[in-house]
Amino acid sequence: MKSTPMAGLRRRPAIRMRMALSYWGLFVASGAVLLILTVGLWQGQTTTTVHVPGTRAVTTHSSDLGKLLTVAGVALAVMAVVSLLFGWLVAGRFLAPIRAITTTARRISATNLHERLSLQGPDDDLKELADTFDELLARLERSFESERRFAASASHELRTPMTTMRVWLDVAMAKPGPLPPQLVSLGDRIRDELDHVDALLESLLILARTQQGPSDDRSRVALSTLTAAALQRHADTIAALPLHVDHRPGPQVWVTGSETLLTRMIGNVVDNAVRHNTPGGWIRVTTEQARLVIENTGTVLTPEDLGQLTEPFRRPDAERTGTGLGLSIVKAIAEAHNGALSLYARPAGGLRLVITLPFAGDDA
Repeated sequence: MKSTPMAGLRRRPAIRMRMALSYWGLFVASGAVLLILTVGLWQGQTTTTVHVPGTRAVTTHSSDLGKLLTVAGVALAVMAVVSLLFGWLVAGRFLAPIRAITTTARRISATNLHERLSLQGPDDDLKELADTFDELLARLERSFESERRFAASASHELRTPMTTMRVWLDVAMAKPGPLPPQLVSLGDRIRDELDHVDALLESLLILARTQQGPSDDRSRVALSTLTAAALQRHADTIAALPLHVDHRPGPQVWVTGSETLLTRMIGNVVDNAVRHNTPGGWIRVTTEQARLVIENTGTVLTPEDLGQLTEPFRRPDAERTGTGLGLSIVKAIAEAHNGALSLYARPAGGLRLVITLPFAGDDA
């Protein structure tokens, strides 16, 4: 079974506790050695001989050794507690940079690689570790940025020849006189492929734009309204299959973000529920708080299939419909809005998709 960070914490104490216990153990051991040496030296000097005139010499033994042991033992116990607390505080101070590195590493994703630790302090091992982590983030940011620029540039550059090919096709198909049926069929197939490539280029541009970080055109958006509009745009396809749609909007839900990107995100999930459904199936849509839940019938999905659904150009089945970027874009847009996408396979077949976004308040 795969281990988790929490399981690791249960197996052994945290490093801060181990450091504090190490300081405490070192102090107790040092105190015990010091106490043994003190007792040994004390015993070597506590036997005295007293000469009283007119009598024989009398040997006396000091009774202060017992008191010394008692006082020293109490002092050692008190200082042991103090050393444990002091060790805990010192360990926390030394481990603060490591906690900062851990917190930053958990928070950083592909959309905020610009963040840095910029750890201040002495030039020690922890400072070197933080600087190395910052250098790693810088290299990752340059790599991601290069990929995004390439995708955006390639998409833009390909639009011109695509438009030219479409114009040439329209000119060829518009020639006077009847055209051979084979030519007409070929022209329709080419036009369909051009439409597919256009959709793919648009999806690549949106994906590249989303992965660059939060959008500037942020506003307060009604999630329920966008969902209803997406269902309306797919009404003809839904009626043709036919599919039963159970839309439960509930109270109006507001989120903060780019209306353009959120519209595309919801359109993609509705399109996915329609495209990968079965004739006569159903779609259930629910919006509550800042959660959009869409369930649909369809083929049975395995855990491996779920892992492929959000990967670009990966499809779990043999059907080559769509661009292969639909749920990849959904995930990127959700994360760009500090949200999350969760996918669950329905035992009877189909998918349950949950999008969680930050809540912007109730309807005014």
